[in-house]
Amino acid sequence: MLPDGVMKKRAGIKQIAEVAKVSIGTVDRALNGRPGISEATRQRVLRIAEELLYQPNLAARALSRGGTNLKIGVCVPREIHFYYDYVWEGILSEARRYSQMGVEFLNRPAPTLGEGDDELLRSFLKDGVHGIILAPGNPDAITPLINEAEERSVRVVCVTTDAPHSKRSSIIGGEPKLAGAMAGELMAKFVLPGAEVAIITGQLFTEDQRKKTEGFSESFPKHCEDGRIAAVVEAHEDEDECFCKTFEILGEIANLAGIYVNTSNSLPVCRAIGARKLAGKVKLITSDLFPDLVPYFEKGTISASIHQRPHRQGQLAVRRLLDNLLQNTPFTKTNFVNPGFVLQSNLRFFREIQRPLSPRLGPANSPGRFLENVEDFSWQHDV
Repeated sequence: MLPDGVMKKRAGIKQIAEVAKVSIGTVDRALNGRPGISEATRQRVLRIAEELLYQPNLAARALSRGGTNLKIGVCVPREIHFYYDYVWEGILSEARRYSQMGVEFLNRPAPTLGEGDDELLRSFLKDGVHGIILAPGNPDAITPLINEAEERSVRVVCVTTDAPHSKRSSIIGGEPKLAGAMAGELMAKFVLPGAEVAIITGQLFTEDQRKKTEGFSESFPKHCEDGRIAAVVEAHEDEDECFCKTFEILGEIANLAGIYVNTSNSLPVCRAIGARKLAGKVKLITSDLFPDLVPYFEKGTISASIHQRPHRQGQLAVRRLLDNLLQNTPFTKTNFVNPGFVLQSNLRFFREIQRPLSPRLGPANSPGRFLENVEDFSWQHDV
């Protein structure tokens, strides 16, 4: 506890030293994980710093690097439709703040998930970046390059998708198996016992989509008596392929009760359901949210969506990487953003429908305060 009379306000190193009754040098060693002090002293200083609401001066830390700019490579897809616009907006909103401190961001988007990211990763290493933010679409192919980067002390943070067998420093994303399990339990509440449902995914070699499929496949039969997964359809994030395959399966399985789309490529599924005149009859659970989905909520085509907050994921990927590079803050290997349910009744509380999309960046960068999702927190695991 702080001594009587010490106000709880934001403080600098000098104030921390005065309260802890140690030198400024000792505080600096404690805050930056440097040797030369005991562990007990370090923990006491850190506790006091937290109570005093200490926040480091990131600009000063950047300048203390001797004028050498940090270079950060960012490789996130342009597609899936809308979804990665929000990831990019989160990344770029943080990048603007850090660029004022001399941090340079090399933004090189891949055309689609898993396409060309290996070549872009090689280009980052050639250009001497200090860190990389990456959405790995094909983890087996990209893992050797991630390992090479980490061996060269280039820190790699995966965002939205993972390469779990690589040496990457961290993953920022939704917990995919949990998201799938939540969708499975929710679907069981929408359909009758013995119902047949289908899963529409992108490609199962992508870690995120494979785990969502697993989570739903395990959860739905558990919560729906005699419920069955009638089909798992890979649509490869192609809108035309997704529409055609959904349209076909709706015709082939006469009593299909529900569909779970575990990617954000959900508009073609909505259109196929409409073309078959099955809106509201086939229960549809989608992933995430963007303005074009709103009419499908309003007319009952979409029953619910599992929202994984892509904007927040983009923000956190930049923050975790720069906290490590500027402050030596240790990485936590896994950072899960808490998912939420989107229903017709709570649509208005989500930032994705609060403002129009910019074709270049996603939501326009207009001022204003927007409500974050219900239960706005994330959790971390050291694994």
